[in-house]
Amino acid sequence: MMKKSVINILKTFAVWVVALMLLLSLAACGGASKGQQEAGEASAAGGSGSDQGDTVFRTLDEIKESGTINIGVFSDKNPFGYVDENGEYQGYDVYFARRIGEDLGVEVNFVSTEAANRVEYLETGKVDIILANFTVTAERAEKVDFALPYMNVALGVVSPDSRVITDLSELEEGDEVIVISGTTAETYLIENNPEITLQKYDTYANAKNALENGNAVAWANDNTEVIAYALQSPGYTVGIPSLGSQDTIAPAVSKGNESLLAWINEEIKGLAEEQFFHKDYEATLQDTYGMDYEESLVVEGGVTKQD
Repeated sequence: MMKKSVINILKTFAVWVVALMLLLSLAACGGASKGQQEAGEASAAGGSGSDQGDTVFRTLDEIKESGTINIGVFSDKNPFGYVDENGEYQGYDVYFARRIGEDLGVEVNFVSTEAANRVEYLETGKVDIILANFTVTAERAEKVDFALPYMNVALGVVSPDSRVITDLSELEEGDEVIVISGTTAETYLIENNPEITLQKYDTYANAKNALENGNAVAWANDNTEVIAYALQSPGYTVGIPSLGSQDTIAPAVSKGNESLLAWINEEIKGLAEEQFFHKDYEATLQDTYGMDYEESLVVEGGVTKQD
């Protein structure tokens, strides 16, 4: 009788062991499913297309199929990308963006971007193209793919008429210079003039307010931007119209998005036949710059004067 009891106990124990193993197995499967689900959700948030390492992007065919292209532009950088009194995006980059949508046969969804998050928006698939006054640099080209250029640019420095800065050597101890975070002006001054104290702002509106409030002696940025600011703001002068190297502005796509990059390059070449970017300048920039800057700023067909 005792022998039977022992056998029954062992049988019961074996049943519990099997049941426990089954429960553990189901729990493991459930955890894997949840992880896969979270991964799928993350992928969907970044974009539904192909990926290159950690970068997520939509191919040209996927964009066409969706009927919408997401283009990152500035919303506070008049006259290149800004929102007007009617809530509509306007400016040189926006004019080009609308033509891209028209020629692709899709709607354009404008995504407001700041200088510091242009690369991030491409890497995460938040936008398909960046058209936000994006200067081509070797450092940026490691993270994104640039298409052919459509504008020339250099750095410039604007300051109040009460003390016009014509050379960086005129800055005195305690003087500070305004820059926008994530711009080539910030990079240039950190690398070439580390002795200068920088005031960094995320938006162009805040940078302008800081200059007008006397928080710093000057503002360094793309010369196109500071020239426009001085022309529109009595009491300010661009004392340094060209600082550093002559560069170009170009559309950027996610690293590895070859199909979209190839289409944009062919689009830029084709638009040269109708002098599209001269028309763009005259429609969006002429009121600010006049005609004196047109030939020096506009690039047609991706061919710069240096070429």
